[in-house]
Amino acid sequence: MPEFPWISHYAKGVPAKIDPDFCPSIPGLLERVAKDYADYPAFISMEQPLTYRQVNDISSDLAGYLQSLSTLKPGDRVAIMMPNILQYPVSLFGVLKAGCIAVNVNPLYTARELHNQLADSGAKVVIIAETFGKTLEEAIPGTAVETVISTGIADLFPFFKRTLVNFAVKYVKKMITPFSVPHLVRFRDALSQGHSSGFRPVPLKNTDVALLQYTGGTTGVAKGAMLTHRNVLANVEQTGTWISQTFVIGKETALTVLPLYHIFSFTATLCFLKRAARQVLIADPRDINHVIDEFEKWKPSAFPAVNSLFNALTNSERFSKLDFSGLKMTVGGGSQVQKPVAEKWEKITGHTILEAYGLTEASPGICGNLPDTPWDGSVGYPLPSTEISIRSDDFEDLGRCADPAQIEAHTGEICVRGPQVMAGYWNRPDETAKVMNGDWLRTGDIGWMDAEGKVTITDRKKDLIIVSGYNVYPNEVESVIASNPKVLEVGVIGEKSKSSDETIKAVIVKKDPSLTAQEVRDWCRERLTGYKRPRKIVFADALPKSPVGKILRRELRNIR
Repeated sequence: MPEFPWISHYAKGVPAKIDPDFCPSIPGLLERVAKDYADYPAFISMEQPLTYRQVNDISSDLAGYLQSLSTLKPGDRVAIMMPNILQYPVSLFGVLKAGCIAVNVNPLYTARELHNQLADSGAKVVIIAETFGKTLEEAIPGTAVETVISTGIADLFPFFKRTLVNFAVKYVKKMITPFSVPHLVRFRDALSQGHSSGFRPVPLKNTDVALLQYTGGTTGVAKGAMLTHRNVLANVEQTGTWISQTFVIGKETALTVLPLYHIFSFTATLCFLKRAARQVLIADPRDINHVIDEFEKWKPSAFPAVNSLFNALTNSERFSKLDFSGLKMTVGGGSQVQKPVAEKWEKITGHTILEAYGLTEASPGICGNLPDTPWDGSVGYPLPSTEISIRSDDFEDLGRCADPAQIEAHTGEICVRGPQVMAGYWNRPDETAKVMNGDWLRTGDIGWMDAEGKVTITDRKKDLIIVSGYNVYPNEVESVIASNPKVLEVGVIGEKSKSSDETIKAVIVKKDPSLTAQEVRDWCRERLTGYKRPRKIVFADALPKSPVGKILRRELRNIR
């Protein structure tokens, strides 16, 4: 890699290059940490800790069970569908130790969304929190799923606490709807069987695919980004060196509020794990009062979050009265942090938000601001071993911008290459070809780079909508709404919101005059997970279109 101007801006001790081969596999990283910090708390849920030794040992038991399944072979896919509970890291490492590929699934998916992901990935096993079992029952027909491992929220707690919590979830809060799926095995039974049969270590190469991380990507078609062990570990090392001067190994606490099935939270968790931090898992990030409770109790030194969460916390009077003396680093990702939110966060906590940028296809991090620098709206400098170039539609290098008056001439698609870039899309060579140009990944995001290498994002290519850090493509939402027999046509766009990054607006032409906005909301509730549902529904006599009949999305903004 040639010398780049941004390297001179790196903090002391941050190298220009990292070794992406420092560890052969993701489970290998856990084993190293478990050897050196065996009795340190690794993950905490509802005040119940698991040490690094326990995570390593229990995940080996799960791997042993998976190896006992006669039809499951290394390279097969295993879906993990649960919130941030202790079973998630155990399941992840167990799946990878068995040589299988983990498929992260949003537990709030509807049956339609879940079916599509299971069918596309070809997952043979699903490990699921039992609160979502009914959705799985509806989604399984027509998929390759052969075995379901179901877990109660408290299955890794000691006996008395486990019994009490699981009883309350099932019979007091009534959070579990009875369900029936093929070859259902209880999580604890799987661990017991795996412990008895024993775990046989599988030789893993860092070029093996570790994850299928589903995303709309830059083309809008739901597909699984193939992230290898090397991709993910390279990004762990890249982001780890970025914060190495701030974090003390074995001494830090991270509050993990963002869902672990999201790539931002996933890689951040492995980064904290490499530094033997204790990670406090929050199962429901929508419960702001609980998040504040945990913030107050644990006084975290690290807090990764998205704009909407920062916004909710800073609008809480209770949060503003907390003690932030232990907070060392706040990382903003998933979507751009809004200026008023960043300013309010700094005023309340005394800490700036370190804004970073990435995408699923890059594991995800590609650049970030330096620790303890003022928020300026940019996404910072490329990470070590990462090259970023601004390209035209014809892939011409538009160069870096030295004159603010020339920003427009240097604005184009942000492209990246580095060891964190995916191996491609699962079974989608056509989609891979659309975003890969040699070893360059076309991100689909529009921005510019200043003379020193600092990157600023100015827009999203095409029509991608960002809701609380999650990608939403209009095509999927339109398809669901258009399937309602009372709808003639529909166009969907994102609109800026004061309380979140964007909200979804649907402009609908009725086929049946009796159609109401509430009917549309009810229709979407059954078919789309929460963040994909339109908040604003407008009815119109016709949709603006181009001469060839394409809906002109930019003109939908003018329809009120």
